[in-house]
Amino acid sequence: MTQVSFAQHGMWVTERMGAGSAYHMPVVIRFDGSRAPDPAVLAAACARVVERHPLLSRAVREHDGVPHLVPAARPPSLETGGSVEEAVGRPFDLEDGPLVRFTLVGDTLVVVAHHLVFDGGSKDILVADLAAFASGAVPPPLAPLDPFDHAAGQRERVAALLGEARAFWADRWREPGDMVVPGGALRSRRGGPGRLLEFSLDVPGLPGLTRFEVLLAALHALLMSYGNADVVTAVDLSTRTAESEGHIGPFVNELPVFSSPPADAPFVTFAAALRAELRSLYAYREVPLARAVAGLKPHAALAPVSVSYRRGPLTTGSTAGFGEVDWLAFNHAVRGALQLQVLDSAGRTDDDPATPGMTASLRYDPGELTDPVGFADDLRAVLAAIAQDPARSLEMLPARGPVVAWPVPSPSTVEAAPEDGGAGVDLDDPLAAEIRAIWEEVLKLAPIEPHDDIFELGGHSLIITQIIARMRKRLGVEVDLDDFFDNPTIAGVLQVIRG
Repeated sequence: MTQVSFAQHGMWVTERMGAGSAYHMPVVIRFDGSRAPDPAVLAAACARVVERHPLLSRAVREHDGVPHLVPAARPPSLETGGSVEEAVGRPFDLEDGPLVRFTLVGDTLVVVAHHLVFDGGSKDILVADLAAFASGAVPPPLAPLDPFDHAAGQRERVAALLGEARAFWADRWREPGDMVVPGGALRSRRGGPGRLLEFSLDVPGLPGLTRFEVLLAALHALLMSYGNADVVTAVDLSTRTAESEGHIGPFVNELPVFSSPPADAPFVTFAAALRAELRSLYAYREVPLARAVAGLKPHAALAPVSVSYRRGPLTTGSTAGFGEVDWLAFNHAVRGALQLQVLDSAGRTDDDPATPGMTASLRYDPGELTDPVGFADDLRAVLAAIAQDPARSLEMLPARGPVVAWPVPSPSTVEAAPEDGGAGVDLDDPLAAEIRAIWEEVLKLAPIEPHDDIFELGGHSLIITQIIARMRKRLGVEVDLDDFFDNPTIAGVLQVIRG
């Protein structure tokens, strides 16, 4: 039994708060009926993949408030199912596992892994290994990586960078506000049901910029044109090291990118500045924001708008004939209000090395993004204008903006602050002393006063889940994580318990 990584802990916390299928990561492989692998061969290939990547045969179980990786109650195996939608949406049992399932629906193989053990880059690895095993080949050996405590090295690296990361984010982080779009505002940071719009993107290549950097700058410019003076988008950054190459796992971290786009700035100038900001946070890509920013409340998404970009796999060798792969298969959910997932296949096929090949998968909350087609059209129009004249000022880029004034959040979306932070509770209550003893034990600090803020004492979500677990076990009381974050003192927690 080994402790999960920081990324896994964050997902475990938000999963428990209710994320639906937002952390389901499907890969759908459709076989030609006459060339479909024999089910027995396919079942053996799935078993070999799990043997090669034992993290897939794990479950996550809490011990004293800390989630740990444990063996699944049963190993993953090939099943048969009635529909792709059911196979993708069926909930995972995190405590018993397994956290991957292989389902054969007719001539379609649906592989669904939980984000706790999987990331976007893992899709390429999984398909390549499945194809190799199904064809009778043996993939090359993997570099050594502890399959059960894969986060040990990460914990050491994060500890070494934590001081610098806290200084880096001290003058950057601010709670993301609403992002105005035509027809409303994007404000959700929860995980829940979503809808899908897929479309192609033609992102121009500009000197000194990657295609991802051009796309991200264009997205920030578009949001600025809608009337947002300050823009923030969350981005997924790979945390893979040389040792983890070729391994399946959640080697990714989500971090925010902030900008205040000047309307009169040439696009190339703004994009270069955004590139510099993006490159500066790369140094801290392994440090979870919740460890670097005190009091950061758990959310399924760091910001209402997020971007995930990755290069498509090379369709060569054994994978070329291994069915038609849907790399952007939809999980019927969205984290936040809008997720833009982009697969860049430029130059990644044997048939046409120069193909633009960028596909966008827009996952959105229909209650917040009411015109997804218009949003997609606006983004494409901005990119087309950039291709014609990269020096065009941001204010001259085509878009339907600025839009109407910022909508006022409805009462249901505003987080209510505690009225008095526990100022009115009876601190002579015997329960207060027992709660304080647990705080001092977990934080390894004494004395802790009733109105000391846990975040100012160095607390974070992992510390809080330990405290909650010990309060539940010893005192028979349950405090939700949300309530704890809203009342981060002993007095405040006591007030929540006493009602």
